[in-house]
Amino acid sequence: MTEPDRGPSVPGRGAGRSLVLAMIAVGVAASACGAGPSPSPPPLPSAIQPTAARPAAPASGSPASSRAAGRSGHGADPGRLAPARSPRSLAGKIVGIDPGHNGGNFADASYIGHQVWNGREWEACDTTGTETDGGYTEAQFNLGVARYLRADLRRAGATVVMTRTSNDGVGPCIDRRSEIINAAHANVAVDVHADSGPAWGRGFTILEPVADGPNDAVIAASARLGSDVRQAFLADAPAMPESTYIGNQGIMVRDDLAGLNLTTVPKILVECGNMRNATDAQMLVSPAFQRLVARTLAAAIIAFLGR
Repeated sequence: MTEPDRGPSVPGRGAGRSLVLAMIAVGVAASACGAGPSPSPPPLPSAIQPTAARPAAPASGSPASSRAAGRSGHGADPGRLAPARSPRSLAGKIVGIDPGHNGGNFADASYIGHQVWNGREWEACDTTGTETDGGYTEAQFNLGVARYLRADLRRAGATVVMTRTSNDGVGPCIDRRSEIINAAHANVAVDVHADSGPAWGRGFTILEPVADGPNDAVIAASARLGSDVRQAFLADAPAMPESTYIGNQGIMVRDDLAGLNLTTVPKILVECGNMRNATDAQMLVSPAFQRLVARTLAAAIIAFLGR
């Protein structure tokens, strides 16, 4: 993900691990985000491209709770996912997935460059995202993971809302992506990205929101989701370490991202690895690793929604 300057990192995490691992294997066999209210934006001509909203569904609140931490699970089998309660444990739940960027963004700099309000300031509608040295784009990776994740969540009984379903379009803009997921009253949401860090740096980073007005009610729940995602990566995808170049134990808070500033549902953004690092890149371009990331995220979502 190509983004503005990073915000502050969160304090270190304590020990302990509480994670209900996913039932994805069973599903296959059975079937078949501190500030006060955000300022009002100054006048600016709107150039948002309309996107059809998803049908609304009853919202589900998440109680505030402390973050679970701990660093166990480094030695786990990267493909291990133990069965959970039932093959359809997410029945009645709505999950939002935002695969960052889009393949057509490269061809429409004028559109993705127009300014939108991100909850704190004006910024570009979107960017092209990053890519590996070999030219494999972040947009392609993001969608690959999102498609695998959608399939896993549907097998678990969830209704899934995605902000894009192909890699040949432009946008939608970052503010519109939040609108789509908020309008669906998702129980939880994940923004899928890969980072553009220093070539020497490795690892995943989970970005969590800072209270900004629209997202005030979901800060604690988003932190809990972030902890679940971190634990799932450590337990089930240990070959991808916590970031060695940014954040604190794989976690970072950000107040400059529309997807986190504008959310009204529990949400995190996950940088699944560093596309500018050769070791990470070799993993990120692999369909098998994308499938593993999806199963890992599904496990975290099931743990979060299962409390």
